[in-house]
Amino acid sequence: MSGGHYTHFPAGLAFHAKGRLKRQARNILRPNKAIRYHSFCFKRHRIRENNMNIPAISAAIEAVKIPGTERTLGSEKAVKLLEERSDGLHIGLKFGFPVGHIAADIANSLQEAVIGITGDAHIHLSIDTEITTHKVQPGVATIKGVKNIIAVASGKGGVGKSTTTANLATAMARMGARVGVLDADLYGPSQPTMLGVQDRKPDQQNKKLVPVEADSGIQVMSIGFLVDTDQAVVWRGPMVSQALQQLMFQSEWDEVDYLFIDLPPGTGDIQLTLSQKIPVTGSVVVTTPQDIALIDARKAVDMFHKVNIPIFGVLENMSVHICSNCGHAEAIFGSEGGKNLAGRLNVPLLGQLPLSLPVREAMDGGAAKQLFDEHPAIAKIYTDAAFQIALTIADKGKDFSSRFPKIVVE
Repeated sequence: MSGGHYTHFPAGLAFHAKGRLKRQARNILRPNKAIRYHSFCFKRHRIRENNMNIPAISAAIEAVKIPGTERTLGSEKAVKLLEERSDGLHIGLKFGFPVGHIAADIANSLQEAVIGITGDAHIHLSIDTEITTHKVQPGVATIKGVKNIIAVASGKGGVGKSTTTANLATAMARMGARVGVLDADLYGPSQPTMLGVQDRKPDQQNKKLVPVEADSGIQVMSIGFLVDTDQAVVWRGPMVSQALQQLMFQSEWDEVDYLFIDLPPGTGDIQLTLSQKIPVTGSVVVTTPQDIALIDARKAVDMFHKVNIPIFGVLENMSVHICSNCGHAEAIFGSEGGKNLAGRLNVPLLGQLPLSLPVREAMDGGAAKQLFDEHPAIAKIYTDAAFQIALTIADKGKDFSSRFPKIVVE
């Protein structure tokens, strides 16, 4: 049967993961436990009282905290099903953000919360996600196949913006979301190499280009697929603007929850086209702690403010260098620069990443998946940042423009 699967947790708790969480559930569920598939669907919040104390169970469930946050299942209105059946208690949760990386933790916390009330009853837990399209800057229409767009900018080159884009996308995909990457750095495209698809070419479908699929199902589109590796892109502003729009609108995006756009340094033609033509949900600013980098990062911030694109947070890269021989940490680019910038902007500091040899090697080798598998401390920083971005997007107002008919004046 299709639709989801579950495994038995201690004391009879059954954990289900639906749809796109299947890949993540395979990683997080214990390998020595039985896994089987089943179909499960919930459309409304149903409560039926028989022998169990359903009100007490409901209160306990809604008080469960979402790992890594101060939010609860109640505050997120995540409980969609609570019902006693002949085979035990069925609980259905639905989130507006990916939770594949914390699904097992949610299951364990929920078990601890209700075990004293339910006793020996068998508990079936279903976890699902429904990521929707959220508001963008005024006057820009949404794009078919893309729900939310995140612009990653730096202002200054060489601060790790492309690396950050690739790894945030990888983290989001491993959390259970459908993710895409648009390489908007037309003069120096690097996403194909970083995501390990530089030798691939996009197919064509319905007169559109089909993005190349990288590890974790990430959909990638880049000018790097369309020109020779050593060929320089020597274009003036209008050509660059047109090329960006073609990559965006003439690609057959396949139901992408989050599309990361890797912007070039500066605040030029590509950034202007982005703000005027492409529906951007929000942005992330990448910087090093160095004063020179912060000067340009502030310019990127000012640009986003002027075009009404919200800033989800600041990610500080190369915060410290950790010696691979002795473990000594040295802040060679200064300290707390990104943190101070985030404080002045009143936006979250999404993370502070060390200057890391494994990260550099992984990006050169197109091995983001291997980086996450072999270096959990680094993976956690990217995952925490991606999760914070997803939470911020979920809090934004939803976009309903596609539900209204277009008005044509003749």
